[in-house]
Amino acid sequence: MIELRKDPITKRWVIVSSERSKRPMDFKKSREVPDNNFCPFDYGNEFSTPPEVLAFREPSSPPNSPGWWLRVVPNKFPALSPDNSLKKQGLGIYDQISGYGYHEVIIETPEHNASWAKISENQIREIIWAYIKRFQDIRKDNNIKYIQIFKNKGKEAGASLSHPHSQLIATPIVPITIRSEIEGSKAYYDFRERCVYCDIINQELKDKTRIVLKTDDFIVMEPYASRFPYETWILPTKHSHDFGSLETKPILVEELSKTLSCIAEKFERRIGDPPFNLFIHTSPFIEGLDAYYHWHIEIIPRLTNIAGFEWGTGFYINHISPEQACIDLTEEKDKLYANFKNEGWK
Repeated sequence: MIELRKDPITKRWVIVSSERSKRPMDFKKSREVPDNNFCPFDYGNEFSTPPEVLAFREPSSPPNSPGWWLRVVPNKFPALSPDNSLKKQGLGIYDQISGYGYHEVIIETPEHNASWAKISENQIREIIWAYIKRFQDIRKDNNIKYIQIFKNKGKEAGASLSHPHSQLIATPIVPITIRSEIEGSKAYYDFRERCVYCDIINQELKDKTRIVLKTDDFIVMEPYASRFPYETWILPTKHSHDFGSLETKPILVEELSKTLSCIAEKFERRIGDPPFNLFIHTSPFIEGLDAYYHWHIEIIPRLTNIAGFEWGTGFYINHISPEQACIDLTEEKDKLYANFKNEGWK
């Protein structure tokens, strides 16, 4: 059974998926990320995953065989599935939608123990291209309203396998977090006739206390109201609401891959290669959002746990100020940053 249920008070949708309960190790609180002798994502184990929907591989190699350097496959234990027909119904005061959607895994590299801090910029660029290609293909389905691309690294961040991978979940509704960002962005635009994210970028460039890195086309910053220690955002400096627009901008894809590689190395050097969640927030497939929404990437290192106060109130307690986090990540003795500056990075 897979279905979406709406909370009538908060308007938050919840995915109820019995398929996910079939995953190994679920509900074992002390579990580590399984890392035994067999991994379904390893090179040579292509038979252990569902058939690939995209692969970057040697031209002579057939699908679902060795010869690849990146694969995308449907999740074996999906939260949502395109095999379900889309049905909406009311059950008294409750709203319910059948579990229609997509849930895919991007197997980022054949290297089982790799990390973004260690793999090449070229491989990160290939990962981004895989994101874009699947994003653009799935958005053709008119039943899909939003696509969430995300990465969980480490067991503290929710990863069930240690092999480097990202995921994509496409939903027939707009998630409440994205809806909240859109509503806030529209209210700001209605008042000032400007994009709030663009104004944030301009303010940060003026303050110069929370910018970790800036290139011609991207800014990396510690947000003013950071919820977590070393929470990091990456935003395109030129206004854009649609992550999929990168499809026609290979120069930006190249620059974004360098940026992500740099941040991953900074995290490793400064805070010990922490577990983290990364997610891309982009515009839903709704007309009229291009003027005031701004796509961006958020990275949340998992250095602290959310406890009772946070769960009960929605308040977050952050014990590292974003200004201090910025200092930690941009310290002058950081040779990595110096090297980027020598290459023309700001």
